[in-house]
This record gives sequence, C-alpha cells and structure tokens, in this order.
Amino acid sequence: MSATPERFAGLVGQGVAAIDTPALVIDLDAMDRNLHRMADWCRARGLRLRPHAKMHKCAELAKLQMAHGAVGVCVQKIGEALALAAAGVTDIYVSNEVVDPAKLARLARAVRAGGTRFAIAVDSALGIERLAQALAGAGVRAPGAMDVFVEIDVGHGRCGAAPGEPALALARAVAAHAPLRLAGLQAYHGAAQHQRTPHERAATVARSAEAVARTRALIEGAGLAVPLVTGAGTGTFVHEVASGQWGELQAGSYLFMDADYAANTADGDSPAFEHALFVKAQVMSRPEGRAVIDAGHKSHAIDSGLPRVWLPEGLDFANGGDEHGVLRGAALPALGETVWLVPGHCDPTVNLHDAMIGVRGGLLTGRVERVLRVDARGAVD
Repeated sequence: MSATPERFAGLVGQGVAAIDTPALVIDLDAMDRNLHRMADWCRARGLRLRPHAKMHKCAELAKLQMAHGAVGVCVQKIGEALALAAAGVTDIYVSNEVVDPAKLARLARAVRAGGTRFAIAVDSALGIERLAQALAGAGVRAPGAMDVFVEIDVGHGRCGAAPGEPALALARAVAAHAPLRLAGLQAYHGAAQHQRTPHERAATVARSAEAVARTRALIEGAGLAVPLVTGAGTGTFVHEVASGQWGELQAGSYLFMDADYAANTADGDSPAFEHALFVKAQVMSRPEGRAVIDAGHKSHAIDSGLPRVWLPEGLDFANGGDEHGVLRGAALPALGETVWLVPGHCDPTVNLHDAMIGVRGGLLTGRVERVLRVDARGAVD
C-alpha cells in the first residue's frame, strides 16, 4: 500500500500555485458532477453500478462512489482487491481470472477474515478447482461464501470461455462447489470502448448481446440460475443497457474522463462527462520555437496516446522522453509558467503517482481540499 508522501503535507487549504510539479490533480467540482450524473443515470433505469476501481486505485474514491449508490467496485488484480479491502472497501469484485494457487490463497484468507465481500471471475475448470481448493485450505466452507461469475468472450479475444456449451460446463463446475455461488456472467468487450462512433459501438455490442442471451438461456435451461450479467464500460454502457441483457455496469473512467475516451463521439443517451484528472506541469526550459515542461513518461501513460494540453489553449504536446514534454504553438508559455495536461489514459497514469491532489474551485484559482492516497499503486499481482 502506498503512503501519502511527506511533500504533500500542509498542502490542504493552499492555492493551486503551491502544488509542486509534476503532480496529479483532480478537479473535484468536475469529478463530483461526473459522479452524480452517472449515479443518477443508473438509478433512473434501475441498474446496478459497480465502477472499476482499477482506474483510480483509491479507497477514498471507491467509498465515495458507494456512498452515491454504487453496489461495490471492480478490480483486476488480487493485490488491488486486498489493498482496497485493507483500507475499508467492503464489496470488491475481481473481474479477472486468477489461477495461481498462492494468489488465490491470499484471497481466500481475506474471505475468511470477513469485513469485505469478494467475488471473482473464472473462465476455466482449473481456475474453479483451484479457487475451491484455496477456500477449503483457508477453512471457508459456508455455502455461497464467494460469488463467482463465468466470463464469456463476447468478441474482444482476450479472456473468457466461448459462449454456449463451454460456458455451461463452467457454470456446472461452479455449482458443484458449495462455498461458490454462481452469481452470473461476466461479459465485457474492452476493444469496443474505443471505437469512435456510436454506430460502431452499437453494432459491436449487439453481437455481444446475442452471445450473452444465447449463453444465459442455455444455462438457465439446464436448471441453473443466472442472477446477473455484469460488464460494460464508459465507452459502451449505453448500448449494453439498451440491449436489455446487462443488469450491472462496470464503467470506471467516467469519473475522470481521459483524452482517449473524450475522442469518442458521444452517444445521445449518455450523461455528459467532463475532464477531471490533470497533470500539473511547468515550463522548465524555453529554447527558441518550443517550451519544454517537466512532465514526461514518468508522469503520464502514453499507451493510449500522448496527453492533450488543456491550458494554455492552442498548444501541441510532443514526446520528450521520461522527464520532459515538448510544447509547440503560436503562443508558447513563458519559463516557469504552469501547464495543465489531460492524460491519454487515466488508469496507468494514476498508477504512476502516490497521491492525487483534489482541488476545489477550478484549476486556476482553486484551493487544495484534500490529498487522496493511491492505495493500490503498484498492486499488479
């Protein structure tokens, strides 16, 4: 678990100028609007919201989302789950496969300890068997002690059993172990999140929905209940909901909205989400024709593209390496001037920082309200 660095001590109450650079900053006003818009949208439609906490890795934000109606959060790694549970998050779903016995043993011990309700996804008979063995080894024997979702591959080509009979076989295997409760299906199409047009995303999700409906009918026809289908992301949740197949949404990036998601053409029925996560940087060198800032790869992830310069407007960001970014444009900022960046991908950007600095009242004139620890930073196991 990461610790809030000493260099952030005393920031609360000070103006944004006091924030040293590079730093990860949350516009709390924009984040709150995103939080309420998504919660209200789901509530009006009777949907469960289980945001992906792998995005922010922060127990305080997970608890804030749950306080506004989320049923719990998702993570992708056992390390993330245990870090958030240790910080008081009470309902966590590992929406990913884990087959390593040592990792499953750690999870099983946390299940036995109580305090947090855990769930997990499976896509193999080996994964189910090892999960059951780990729970038995930890002395967990109560019926339905742990929820299990059978993941099906709905087109992404990543994890997941094939829809239909292979998924039915796994559902039967889950039902054969008393401590495991067949909680439903995991159906998430990650690649569809970044298809740029609503038409593309709708067509992809329609194919996914057909696989979900067919598999659910097959499992229920075999006498097993499928209480829930969970999945969907910030880019596609409107279409999953429209299909009528999904009852729980796992969107996570809506809270911060990175540059890559903002590049999508918005769906008409989606709430309007705002950028809320920024990297504060400053101009450290001012050669002729360019401005060099102190925020490079170590400050923001570039797997989904380079960051966007938010302020000052009209500038282009170029790759400057680990420690530098290069800005070009007609009106370059002066030496020492502040520059605000919108990261290309929020999830791995957050994982580069020990803390996020929450500012209330805007990026230019606001004040630091809180410092949020990235509790699960580096929890990649």
